[in-house]
Amino acid sequence: MKIVIDEKIPYIKEALEAMGHSVVAKAGSDIDASDVKSAEALFVRTRTFCNAALLDGSSVKFIGTATIGYDHIDADYCSRNAIRWHNAPGCNADAVLQYVQSSIYSWCKKSNMQLDSITLGIVGVGQIGGRVARWAESQGMRVLRNDPPREASGEEGFVPLERIAAECNIITFHPTLTRTGEHPSFHLADKKFFDSLQHTPLIINASRGPVVDNCALLAAYREGKIGDIVIDVWEGEPEINLELLEAAFIATPHIAGYSSEGKFNATKIVLQQFADFSGYCEELPITPLPSPDEQIASTGDIASLLLSIYNPAVDCEALKKAPYLFEELRNNYNFRREPSAYGIDTNMGVGY
Repeated sequence: MKIVIDEKIPYIKEALEAMGHSVVAKAGSDIDASDVKSAEALFVRTRTFCNAALLDGSSVKFIGTATIGYDHIDADYCSRNAIRWHNAPGCNADAVLQYVQSSIYSWCKKSNMQLDSITLGIVGVGQIGGRVARWAESQGMRVLRNDPPREASGEEGFVPLERIAAECNIITFHPTLTRTGEHPSFHLADKKFFDSLQHTPLIINASRGPVVDNCALLAAYREGKIGDIVIDVWEGEPEINLELLEAAFIATPHIAGYSSEGKFNATKIVLQQFADFSGYCEELPITPLPSPDEQIASTGDIASLLLSIYNPAVDCEALKKAPYLFEELRNNYNFRREPSAYGIDTNMGVGY
């Protein structure tokens, strides 16, 4: 069958061709209705909006998004038109964990903070937030969890957002972006939230840009209600708030989940879903990742080890130097390796 793919999804073109399909690869933001009209399947990332404008009159019956998030897919439209779609839940959760870990270790080094003196608030405790919580507790941090949808389903162990604002030194956001329903996450962190902060915390957003009101975030920083900002996802990408960029301690071009392992996992997940859809019963024709080229010293504290593998300051410097290259920096990112590739257990002991 004819398949249209985002050209920046790694490993997928060769695999689909080996499965016997005809593949058209384009930049995700350039995929339009004329491209997908005669296609039966579509593989995308967040820059391709799968809605009526793209899909009306097309032959598409399967969409795979090689991402955790799926707010770029009109699920109602797909349901009405018998289009099966799948995302890749958890695919890059360890990569985002790595980003959060390295950001926190960098901030602790700058601020001369000890991990066991920190109260960490996690807003959204799914695949990523859960990993962050387990790591943080293993490092001696006190952790408060906030997840209204899970709490409403009867799960325990969560606190209200007001308590996160009142007690935490670091607050990191990891919810799915939702704009409707009982617990919408759009602008979850708004002026009211920032006005209620008690400890001038570090704010981290590596979920979706609109979860945090970017204008309110900048205003709160300027008013001294926030100590520092780590921001990977932005409202209005790729046209980002340049004043917020300048103010941030760490600012990156939506690459928190961009590890080789995360990308490999995403491709494998959506390929398997497509194989089930298309009736492909053989082993997926995708080659496992090789060992890293470089070696990392196995001695030293965990903070130094993790920062030697990935230091977000490098990505921050590149974006601050050339913010107009946001999309290019993101699309041509040199995927980093995760600690597990080097045999490193990130729960091995307290860093700073």
